[in-house]
Amino acid sequence: MSEKAFVAVAKLDEVPQGGKKVVEVGGISVLLVGARDQVYAVRNLCSHAYETLECGRVRAGWISCPVHGARFDLETGKPINPPASMPIDTYEVRIEGDVIEVAV
Repeated sequence: MSEKAFVAVAKLDEVPQGGKKVVEVGGISVLLVGARDQVYAVRNLCSHAYETLECGRVRAGWISCPVHGARFDLETGKPINPPASMPIDTYEVRIEGDVIEVAV
């Protein structure tokens, strides 16, 4: 079993609570989200309409798609309400000092 490769993508102060930052990891647009005193990393793409999520609202542990309002759990990627029925991709996050690292 190979070890996951973590990539440094941002400084911790770039993603405050309620904040978002788009980074690219291995050719994938990843959205970093500060919520619940953690940093989450999800694919910057709604599973329903394939729109970017970077302009979506962030509330207690979820992000909504700005187009149709589908909400996704930031930890699991699972859809919380229609019209989305498929989860979004989530990625493991590791904080090393003040650096946010993501494994894709």
